[in-house]
Amino acid sequence: MRQTEITLKCHKIMGGYGEGEALVSAEPICFYLTDPKTGRVREKDHELEGKSVADKVLVFSSGKASSVVQIDGLFKLASNGVAPRAMIVKDVETVLVVSAVLAKVPLVDRLEKDPLAAIRTGDFVKVDAENGIVSVIRKD
Repeated sequence: MRQTEITLKCHKIMGGYGEGEALVSAEPICFYLTDPKTGRVREKDHELEGKSVADKVLVFSSGKASSVVQIDGLFKLASNGVAPRAMIVKDVETVLVVSAVLAKVPLVDRLEKDPLAAIRTGDFVKVDAENGIVSVIRKD
């Protein structure tokens, strides 16, 4: 089996390093609608419904919901050890930034390529927010 690796420059929002299997969603995510003990998405009819964000590199379009529920949702995931290892977002908003900072989850945006097109669920992704680098390893 062959592997392809691409490296993309990105913009650091919340520093740190995280790596793991990618979980990709074109839909916005509200962390309050995830199970705080398992990380499973509980939002009805969401494309990730039933899938866990725990230990994944979460790639998604944007956050959604009011500040209190979004911050509380990600903070509870982190407190229970089931938060994403890193997050890559296409369209960042302030509430998501605050959530990532409080939960201490690396967060980047402004990839050289559209992250929703460049990364697929199941790819192995390394997010080095400090150096502004995202590496995507895909098994062909």
